[in-house]
Amino acid sequence: MNLDAPPFSLFYHDGYQLAYFDEGDPAGEPVLLIHGFASTACVNWVYPGWLRTLGDAGYRVIAIDNRGHGASDRPHDPEAYYPSLMAGDAAALLTHLGIDQAHIMGYSMGARISAFLAIEHPDRVRSLVLGGLGIGLCDGVGDWDPIADALLAPSLADVTLPPGRMFRAFAEQTQSARCALAACIRTSRVLVERRDIAKVDMPTLIAVGTKDDIAGSAQELADLMPNATALDIPNRDHMLAVGDKVFKRAVLDFYRQLTAG
Repeated sequence: MNLDAPPFSLFYHDGYQLAYFDEGDPAGEPVLLIHGFASTACVNWVYPGWLRTLGDAGYRVIAIDNRGHGASDRPHDPEAYYPSLMAGDAAALLTHLGIDQAHIMGYSMGARISAFLAIEHPDRVRSLVLGGLGIGLCDGVGDWDPIADALLAPSLADVTLPPGRMFRAFAEQTQSARCALAACIRTSRVLVERRDIAKVDMPTLIAVGTKDDIAGSAQELADLMPNATALDIPNRDHMLAVGDKVFKRAVLDFYRQLTAG
């Protein structure tokens, strides 16, 4: 497999048209990938090599453009972006494809969505990989209101705070709809209660870069869960950890162990 964008298909859920790709071995174990904030299925999973990595390993690789992102509908109403609703989109995609259960892997906001999917639709989740999000899932990841303001600023030159500049530049790079992202960031940060994450008992891998100052500790989150393992991705920050070879190798080993076990 190469790193070119695959063809996308569309389905409808909750009144929105949502885009996805379905690649790899149709007979392989399905892996559903859920991207992060201001990203897309291609930016998060194709260009960093995940589609190729998983496809070459024999998996059926499915990825969704979350509402507000990529080729999916982009509502400007913050009420559309609660993680529970986006987790419902992911579950609906599995139903649309006739898949009862899949390995679920999310990065950053996608990890939060994946956690809500595991809590609210546990029968759909064979295993869980949470990338770029540790204990911040439960405790929060800082003040993101300035990021919403940065997305709505007239230009990047008008943004002074580093986190705001980082996400504004990323949104421009991915050609995202900034009004939709500003709406998304206001409501997609709902925290998971510790008592709820403690009930998530499917095999889980939590991977965070050692230089990630957003995600929070992977080990602290793993310690709350009955069947979770933490992975440190060496010398990677929040943006660079997603495509790291250590992360990829750990996920493939994690899946192989599940199959062997």
